[in-house]
Amino acid sequence: MDIQVATLCDSAADYSGKLCILGSFDTIAVRQLPAVHPHCSIAMRIVFNDVDEGKHKLTVNLIDEDGKSLLPNIEPSMDIRMPPNRFFSSSNLVLNLQGLKFEKIGQYSIDIAVDGTIMSRIPLQVVMMQEKAGSGQ
Repeated sequence: MDIQVATLCDSAADYSGKLCILGSFDTIAVRQLPAVHPHCSIAMRIVFNDVDEGKHKLTVNLIDEDGKSLLPNIEPSMDIRMPPNRFFSSSNLVLNLQGLKFEKIGQYSIDIAVDGTIMSRIPLQVVMMQEKAGSGQ
């Protein structure tokens, strides 16, 4: 099993097996705290082969620098079956997140695990927006 793509983005969709990603990012600049990011998506493309057949548990978790989880449990089950006459199979997964609340500036990560083993880690940083000189803000 291989996670070919894992990204945080503005939006994503699966169109007939093609993963379409719009606006991949790793930094959120905020004016004040707490801050709420209205909408984003986690987009993943996972490739499987015959040794991956069977049931697996995918876990997606957004954590802060202290290891505190900011999301409710996201743990979809996967039952992998290889189509006949295929060397590998792939699947796209898009998770839409609404109203992510950040209480502090800092480094975060989106950890993606399969059966308890972290397979990918998406870095995210929340930074204070810099005021422009002479803007009067």
